[in-house]
Amino acid sequence: MSNLEPAATIVARLGGPAVVAGVVSVHRTRVSNWKRPKEKGGTGGLIPQKYHRPLLDYAARNEIDLKAEDFLASADDSVVAS
Repeated sequence: MSNLEPAATIVARLGGPAVVAGVVSVHRTRVSNWKRPKEKGGTGGLIPQKYHRPLLDYAARNEIDLKAEDFLASADDSVVAS
């Protein structure tokens, strides 16, 4: 199973699924689903927006380099609608 971005990098940077789950008050499997493809029940590498602010605040309190832009998929990951 491959990890999907940007969730894989953000979760790792913040200390792993268990830490992130504690920060946003969800089960760690929910966090792991952020790193799964949509076809397998995941979010395709995207972290739901309602968790961005709590994760950014946690990072700031713990001097972890994390910016709002880090939550955006790269241009390579984007699908252009026709």
